[in-house]
Amino acid sequence: MDLTRRSYQKEILDQPDIPFADIERNMQELDFINTWLGGHAISLSGLRHFTGVKRTLTICEIGCGGGDNLRVLYRWCRKSQISVRVTGIDSNAHCIKVARERWEGKDAIWMHSDYREAVFPEGKPDIIFSSLFCHHFTDEELVFLFRWMDAHAGHGWFINDLQRHPLAFHSIRLLTKWFSRSYLVKNDAPLSVLRGFTRRDLEELLRKAGIGNFTIRWKWAFRWLVTRDL
Repeated sequence: MDLTRRSYQKEILDQPDIPFADIERNMQELDFINTWLGGHAISLSGLRHFTGVKRTLTICEIGCGGGDNLRVLYRWCRKSQISVRVTGIDSNAHCIKVARERWEGKDAIWMHSDYREAVFPEGKPDIIFSSLFCHHFTDEELVFLFRWMDAHAGHGWFINDLQRHPLAFHSIRLLTKWFSRSYLVKNDAPLSVLRGFTRRDLEELLRKAGIGNFTIRWKWAFRWLVTRDL
């Protein structure tokens, strides 16, 4: 185990032939982890950074999975009397199908697409975000991703992702070993931490992408929230 630099070892979930029942179990457990370890709260914090006095929002998530993150943000907006429409983009058709079936309102667009090929016929979303998505990419791919978000967001974007830290690695390895019933989570959760970021990693990647006017904040548990104002 080397935490001095990012691992590029591929997660099982990145393979194209995973049975969907296994992916669905993985999504259920990740939603539980995001709920109880603060992941959804961090995404809400990112959203609140941009809301201010706005009463109408369009929000897009890339790598949306089954739509759990968007559902949390959508409910918060409705409770806060903010009119909101959401767009979820994912390259896995099964995930998009689940997201569409589980959605409780009509104010949503679901795209089965690589984010790089997504088209927004109604104009740029106000806010684009990703949660636990960036660590799947190489540094070079992330430079492109940051530039893409800069070009396609109307008001700004944020990412919610993992800190590469020894305590985070050992904690999630033990927790998933004891409590997870998903072989994907058992394997990929600790590996995700090894593919995560230090503050310096993120600063260097953002500068390589030519991104300015950003903030990086540490959040519990071992997460980074990066916000970019446009």
